[in-house]
Amino acid sequence: MKKILIVEDSDVVMKVMRHLLLQFPQYQPLFATSMVQAKEAVKEHRDDIFVALVDLNLPDSSDGEVVDYLLEYKLPVIVLTGSYDDQKREQLFSKGIVDYVMKEGRSAYEKAVNLIARLEKNQHIKVLVVDDSDATLKHVGNLFRQHLFKVIQASDGVDAIKMLLENPDVKLLVTDYNMPRMDGFELVKNLRYKYNKTDLIIIGLSGESNEALSAKFLKQGANDFLRKPFLPEEFYCRIIHNLDSMELVEAINDLKQRDQLTGLFHQQYFFEAAHELHRIAMENSTPLAFAVINLDRFDHINDQYGHESGDTLLVHVARNLNHMLDRFLLCRAHGDNFFVLLSGLDNEKAVALIGRVRQLLSAEICTINGEPKRAYFSAGVSNKHQEGIDRQLRFATHLLKLGKEAGGNMVLGDDDEELEN
Repeated sequence: MKKILIVEDSDVVMKVMRHLLLQFPQYQPLFATSMVQAKEAVKEHRDDIFVALVDLNLPDSSDGEVVDYLLEYKLPVIVLTGSYDDQKREQLFSKGIVDYVMKEGRSAYEKAVNLIARLEKNQHIKVLVVDDSDATLKHVGNLFRQHLFKVIQASDGVDAIKMLLENPDVKLLVTDYNMPRMDGFELVKNLRYKYNKTDLIIIGLSGESNEALSAKFLKQGANDFLRKPFLPEEFYCRIIHNLDSMELVEAINDLKQRDQLTGLFHQQYFFEAAHELHRIAMENSTPLAFAVINLDRFDHINDQYGHESGDTLLVHVARNLNHMLDRFLLCRAHGDNFFVLLSGLDNEKAVALIGRVRQLLSAEICTINGEPKRAYFSAGVSNKHQEGIDRQLRFATHLLKLGKEAGGNMVLGDDDEELEN
């Protein structure tokens, strides 16, 4: 488990931080009230510490020595301080801290804790920095790395387009204006033919004095603009603001694709994605299995305990299926039916996997009206995808029907059609 080191000698601040960190059950907080205790914590937990929140003035570290110590171990450091000092702030940022937060009440500590969540997300975000200046590439790249982003670089617009083609997972691009071969304006203009503002964040940079540059960048389709030189705080505020906006749109779009009760994908999204996976399987001649799952005796739960209890069971089943089949495309189709598309598995392996899921699910207890209940299901699994996804669904549904007629609580595959006879 990753750990968060809190170095703070104030009991009040420590109490607030303990409360705020409850929202991060995936982390274990380590508390130290002095530099000596901080050193002990680092020696014992160095490889597990994710980030350190550090008071700048401690009884045995009155001039920020604890910050220098933690930075020597390459730990991300968020500084907490009760006084603002421009010179000290510049020194700290030049050393490579993550941020500098004033102790101005609970909101300040919430900002520091939210920054931890931001750093967690940043580890999975790839950014592309485009500039023909090696110094700028190094400076901006280091700013991103201090916030744990994955960074790639390009020297002009032509190289940037090549890098994007090679790295389709890039989420954010920062580009200079004046570059050889293709400048920042042309780069933004070309990229907006393919990427909209919620697919790829583009931030323009320039050190030129032309006041119209920002407007030109924004009109070409940039999300934001920064004039060089800029303060690290301004840089991070712009980056975080744009990422938060992108993630909000992604969350809204994700909700549109989800079943309201279970949180699984709904049937419409499933088939949109399934047709694309089917195309890929046909092009590459790779196996593709379609599983149709239906709960056994689900109507009995609804009739005996009511529809609210039925919903409880559906949520229980969906949560377990999502955990066990997380690498495959899964949806709640309708009622107590679930669809799974298993790319890369032949029928024998797909039947074996769904069979194992059936066994594991039946071992899980779901409490309904205070009574322990178990969920059982039947499933049909077909790999006959040559005639299309819709036809494959019919094959799998037919196998499911045969299983139900044979008594349920079983998984049938393409080799089991003889049961019909």
